[in-house]
Amino acid sequence: MSDIRPAPRYGGESLLFLTDEQLRQGIEAMFFAYRGFTADPDRILSEMAYGRAHHRAIHFINRAPGTTVNNLLAILGVTKQSLNRVLRTLIEDGLVESRVGTVDKRERHLFLTEKGETLEATLSDAQRTRMRAAFKDAGPEAVAGFRKVLEAMMDADMRHAYTKLRDTSS
Repeated sequence: MSDIRPAPRYGGESLLFLTDEQLRQGIEAMFFAYRGFTADPDRILSEMAYGRAHHRAIHFINRAPGTTVNNLLAILGVTKQSLNRVLRTLIEDGLVESRVGTVDKRERHLFLTEKGETLEATLSDAQRTRMRAAFKDAGPEAVAGFRKVLEAMMDADMRHAYTKLRDTSS
C-alpha cells in the first residue's frame, strides 16, 4: 500500500485520500495479519480444546486481576451465557479462580491461578514474538502510525476501555 497519495493541502492540513482498491487491500491485510497474530495461540489452545474466547478471557483476567464478571462482559462484548460457558471451563480446569466480592457478595472477582498464569504467558509470548519482529521490521514511525490507526478504528466506548487498561499498566 505504498501508493497512498496525500491530497492537496486544505486549511493548512494535508488530507489523505484512499481509493476503494487501497481500502480493500487494507481490509484484506488486516484479515491476514489477524490470522497470523492468532495462529500460534490457536495451535496451543486447540491442544486443550479451547478457542479464542478462552484466550481473550485469560488475557484480560491477567491484565486486571480481580476484575468482575460484569467488567469482563463489557470488555469482551459477549453475552453473559457465552462468557459463563467459557469461565466454567476455565474454572473447572483450574486456570481461573472466582471469588465472591468482599463489598458486594453478588460480584464475582476473577483471578488466574498459577496454571492459568503459565498458559497466559505461553500465549502472550507467542504473540509478543510475532509483534516484536513485525514492529522491528516496520520501524518506530510505522509502529506509531499503526497504533494510531487501530485506536481510530475503535468505537468510543472501546477506546475508553482500552485507554483505561493501557494507563493502568504505565
